[in-house]
Amino acid sequence: TQAPDLAVRWNCKAGKCGSCSAEINGKPRLMCKARVRDYTDGEAPIVVHPLKTFPLVKDLVTDVSWNFRVKQGIQRFQPRPKQADGTWRMSQRDADRVQEFRKCIECYLCQDVCHVLRDHGKHDEFIGPRFFVYAANLEMNPIDVEDRVPALKDAHGIGYCNITKCCTKVCPEQIHITDNAIIPLKERVVDRYFDPLTRLLRVFK
Repeated sequence: TQAPDLAVRWNCKAGKCGSCSAEINGKPRLMCKARVRDYTDGEAPIVVHPLKTFPLVKDLVTDVSWNFRVKQGIQRFQPRPKQADGTWRMSQRDADRVQEFRKCIECYLCQDVCHVLRDHGKHDEFIGPRFFVYAANLEMNPIDVEDRVPALKDAHGIGYCNITKCCTKVCPEQIHITDNAIIPLKERVVDRYFDPLTRLLRVFK
């Protein structure tokens, strides 16, 4: 009623579309899941800002199209040949491992809070936590045969992440981004390129 021309992006109002991301009193949150009663008198006034990591369009709307371009640059799912009966099979344990990653609603709160993007502007060298989750979903799928490890090391800049877990803390879907996605991907890069034994064995191949 006080600002009918306020530009804001929203859709579902149920915390599932990821559209209404903003910074409330300095913390990235979904606006539809934030309630006035969540804030004590000591935090008044309640201040809402647009996401800092992305260019401002108007008021609380930012241009997040960079994320769409990043996603296009990640190698797609490449399934192995089907078995003799024309099916693929995977264990329940493998299915459970990647199920968490599929909960992502692409709100980009993790991208906003990541210091590599937020403070250092490494958008050309670093894909951010949301897309490490996406890459982990593919890399940990036993049916997939694509090799994304070289790209993770170089083009996607996983080495920039210093695992502070700030992305995990703001995830509205409680995805364990750092522990279950980023660290396992880092381990794959280290095992291939920096493990002394692996490097020695590669010399004699």
